Amino acid sequence: MKAISFTQHGLPIDDPCSLQDVNIALPTPGRRDLLVEVEAVAVNPVDTKVRAGTFAREPKILGWDAAGIVREVGPDVTLFKPGDKVYYAGSLTRAGSYSEFQVVDERIVGHRPHTLDAAHAAALPLTSITAWELLFDRLGVVEDTGDGDVLLIVGAAGGVGSMLIQLARELTGMTVIGTASRPETADWVKRMGADHVIDHRQPMLAQLQALGIDAVSHVASLTHTEEHLAQLVEVLRPQGRLGVIDDPRSLDVMPLKLKSLSLHWELMFTRSLFETPDMIEQHHLLNRIARLVDEGVLQTTLGAHFGAINAANMRNAHALVESGKARGKIVLEGFA
Repeated sequence: MKAISFTQHGLPIDDPCSLQDVNIALPTPGRRDLLVEVEAVAVNPVDTKVRAGTFAREPKILGWDAAGIVREVGPDVTLFKPGDKVYYAGSLTRAGSYSEFQVVDERIVGHRPHTLDAAHAAALPLTSITAWELLFDRLGVVEDTGDGDVLLIVGAAGGVGSMLIQLARELTGMTVIGTASRPETADWVKRMGADHVIDHRQPMLAQLQALGIDAVSHVASLTHTEEHLAQLVEVLRPQGRLGVIDDPRSLDVMPLKLKSLSLHWELMFTRSLFETPDMIEQHHLLNRIARLVDEGVLQTTLGAHFGAINAANMRNAHALVESGKARGKIVLEGFA
């Protein structure tokens, strides 16, 4: 079957050897696995980080977002049957979605939205899981509550930010403020439904005060946390909560002490990495996201379609992700 592989960490994305078209054997599903025919994939920062060597993995098949059709199921599978249309974000410990067929544990797979095609569905899983777990599991926000609370999302124009804005706006009573540094990303954040947009390149507290907001209750820091930490401590109210998903080289948490601020890390792969007892929650979560999309509550965050799934197009997609200028999600569809 066709696939895209990398054989060496750290190659620049403009090197043709950084991602290459290959042919590999068809995988066999395990006891709780689905064999999925991949129709579309989305590209995430984790794809570029693994390629660069940030996460210690042997070179192999990348990809942690996919939409496809179940073609075969393992003997212990109970949640799906052949022919089901699915979407998922996969696991760091297994071969990824840059291949015509992929095996994935049923407990981290959802039935994809009926109202979306494969490309638009592929844009959702990883960012939806990350945003949901960050907001509700890590920051402790409870659905249908939050009146008087303010959520500040740093780097809100990316895939996770786009979903986080929607979840907070539609499922809580919080005021949602997103940061963006360029007119086009600011427009995207507004389109996703943020109540306000500020520029993270400028002093944040002054911009918040100009909106009549003296402090925020929650911060979701999605990028450059190390650079922004002092300002985030400054704008958080006492006993506020800071959630982080990026990979700062170091993080001095002592400034959080005076205000009794709490720090929360989110990695959506934790459940599959450790096969936690609640691993199936990601199946339920993706099904809930699909229902909300079909009901018109949430919208897909597809920002750009880069064509067929091949190494040349994938290198272009990685280059845009690495530039930090992507809006929403980058999707590729169909093997060519």
